[in-house]
Amino acid sequence: MKRFFIIAGFLLLLALVCVGIVGFNFMRDAGIKQFFATMKPPAATVSTVIVKPAEWTPGVEAIGTVNAVRGVDLTVETSGIVKDILFHANQKVAADAVLLQLDDAVEKADLVAQKAQAASDQAALTRAIELQRRGVGTDATLDAARAAADASAAQVNKMQAVLDQKQLSAPFGGTVGIPKIDVGQYLAPGNSVVTIQDLDTMRVDFTVPEQQLPLLKIGQTVKLGSNLVDMTFAGSIRGIDPKIDPASRLVSIRGEVANPEGKLTPGQFVQVRVELPQENNVISVPQTAVTTSLYGDYVFVVEPAKPAEGAAAAPAKPDEQKADAAKPADNAAKSADTKPADKAAGDAAKPADAAKPAEAAQQPALTISQVFVKLGRRNNGMVEIAEGLKEGDQVVTAGQNRLFNGMSVAVDNTIDPSKSANKQVQQ
Repeated sequence: MKRFFIIAGFLLLLALVCVGIVGFNFMRDAGIKQFFATMKPPAATVSTVIVKPAEWTPGVEAIGTVNAVRGVDLTVETSGIVKDILFHANQKVAADAVLLQLDDAVEKADLVAQKAQAASDQAALTRAIELQRRGVGTDATLDAARAAADASAAQVNKMQAVLDQKQLSAPFGGTVGIPKIDVGQYLAPGNSVVTIQDLDTMRVDFTVPEQQLPLLKIGQTVKLGSNLVDMTFAGSIRGIDPKIDPASRLVSIRGEVANPEGKLTPGQFVQVRVELPQENNVISVPQTAVTTSLYGDYVFVVEPAKPAEGAAAAPAKPDEQKADAAKPADNAAKSADTKPADKAAGDAAKPADAAKPAEAAQQPALTISQVFVKLGRRNNGMVEIAEGLKEGDQVVTAGQNRLFNGMSVAVDNTIDPSKSANKQVQQ
């Protein structure tokens, strides 16, 4: 019988231990769940900008190609052997300067012979006129002598023109390129010799959609550069094609821009922007503030946090009131045992600890809300907001990739994503 009670007691003790372990695990899991359910995520640091109406300079943007206003590839008109090259690469030449000389020995000899024949025919014409004046010459003889003299003079001009074709001259002043021929080379009519470009004034050709054609007119300002941020060249529109390409629905536009320093090169790719009249009171934000998703474009707007419901403390129960009433006596007894040195050290530490809650209390709690917007035009890193925002809204410009609707945030505007890193370091 005694052995039965020992076994029963052991089993009862084992059951109590098992129940205690299970209960402990259950209470631990419940506490962990409650902790994570009530835990607030830390406030995310973001930079913001205040939405304000500002001046807006709209424009028509396109991609263009730069060419010289005057630029051609020079070729020879007649065949011959290259005798002399009178230029070198990248040389600036004047108009009518001789660039190339072909072998012209045969043409010079023919010209000398023709000039001699022209002189003989002119002398015969003089004698015929004198005989006609004396009345011993006929009209037919005079007419034949005059025709022969005129034909000889025309042949001289023809031979001089053929001789001039043996020289290649610059049609206008400009900069020549790399020679494409060598001394002694045989050239046929049409062979390219060198390119010449007048780099003082450049033209830019670009196309725009037909919907933007009504916005353009002759004389409007055109800016161009290697990108939309660095547009250092300015000119004006000189021509608008009166016909729209039916295949692409694009209109060809031509502008002219001064190039005194020679930074623009014919054939260069450039970004083009035609400036339109300025507009006022336009709502715009940095492009970094806008996030694009499958559901549309949206921004995060910073707002003061709403007070939580049920924040007031619940009334204490009677048992808790009795326990709280007994605490002052215990605290008084403990305070009597506290040493003066410890009390002084505690009083000195209190102001430092109290400073942190004071600073935190001065900064109001902020949350964000997701606002869908309708975008408009873009210009110089800014985007127009047609719908969704109003003046005074505080919009997040950086750090929104890890945000969600209703999240707590802390504003830090020491970094402006709309400026380059180099400019911020210099500041």
